[in-house]
Amino acid sequence: MSTERNPPSLAEAVNAKGFGAAAGFRIVKVEPGQAEVALARRDDLTQFFGYFHGGVITALADQAAGVAITSGLPKGRIGVTVELKVNFLSPADGTELVARAKTLQMSGSIGVATVEIFTGGDKPERLCAFCTATMRALDLPAEFR
Repeated sequence: MSTERNPPSLAEAVNAKGFGAAAGFRIVKVEPGQAEVALARRDDLTQFFGYFHGGVITALADQAAGVAITSGLPKGRIGVTVELKVNFLSPADGTELVARAKTLQMSGSIGVATVEIFTGGDKPERLCAFCTATMRALDLPAEFR
């Protein structure tokens, strides 16, 4: 198997399609085993109190974990979610969310990542959620190879 890793540009290509693009996820940083993904506040992403919706926070964490795992995989492989757990710690009341993910361990085809999700933008950054994600490495679809 190749020791060459996926390029950071793969995260942009995957993020540009489907839900990630529709939601407005923005890739901030990608390094092998790490990722930072941000999301600007919009009214359609909030719940009835005006905070970012928990489903949106979860989706952002999932995307960041997938990018972190994928960035450390051999070229041509991608991490897809097997299990995800999110703890909501405080209301996400800022103008932006930032998810910072890092791979804890990759063993064979299964990897585990942690994600810290911060609310901020117009206010000092504050941890609002914490996530653990389990990902399985699969072959990339042909359109991304």
